[in-house]
Amino acid sequence: MAEFVTVDRAEPGIAVLRFARPPMNLIDLDAALELAAAAERIGADPRVRAVVVYGDERVFSAGDEVAELARLSAEQARAMAADLQGALGCLARLPQPTVAAISGYCLGAGLELALGADRRIVGDNVKLGLPQIHTGLIPLAGIRRLSLLIGPARAKDLVYTGRFVDPTEAAALGLVDEVVAPDDVYTAALAWARRFATGPARALAAAKRVFEAGTHGHDRARGEWAALFETEDRSVGTRSYLAAGPGAAEFVGH
Repeated sequence: MAEFVTVDRAEPGIAVLRFARPPMNLIDLDAALELAAAAERIGADPRVRAVVVYGDERVFSAGDEVAELARLSAEQARAMAADLQGALGCLARLPQPTVAAISGYCLGAGLELALGADRRIVGDNVKLGLPQIHTGLIPLAGIRRLSLLIGPARAKDLVYTGRFVDPTEAAALGLVDEVVAPDDVYTAALAWARRFATGPARALAAAKRVFEAGTHGHDRARGEWAALFETEDRSVGTRSYLAAGPGAAEFVGH
């Protein structure tokens, strides 16, 4: 039984992965592993077409559980590094379109987790950053993904300085995709997820795998594209497009 993570079905086709570890939703190894296990279950559920990741109304996550890190020896850190890194990247492995609904603070490991989502929607009072450098450490899971998202120079600025950014700067950097009133974060995330609740699940998952392939994405796209010709959604989609144009298909998800 998970202590910090719940999964709710907000609407048909939409799962809400919620993380609650009061008061600041700090992420230690146990919490990260719970998030990863829940994400894996969601990813394997064909009824789920889109995912919202949410902390609570006050805070998404204020970052790493530094008290845990302070107790680790170098040997212990080496032993847990792969598990923690993999867990913080769990959202990127979800086959469904995924949106992080971010309130309050999104720092450190919390931002690394959110970087794995396809979209980040934040309240206009949010602070974001990767302050691990101030503890003598570096982000374990976020450097490469941040660099791909906002470019190496801007990523180095945020990682080397550990500074916080406000929503206006975060949007200008491309770190977040939408800024709304704090009370509207969750509903805006649901509205985005709703667009995919009846979408072509296999094609969306294929597109995500191509994006995740990075520099090998061009090669990966060939296999993914060809494999979609075996799906029912491809048959439904092409026939519908020819008959009625885009947006009219009723996809079945396989």
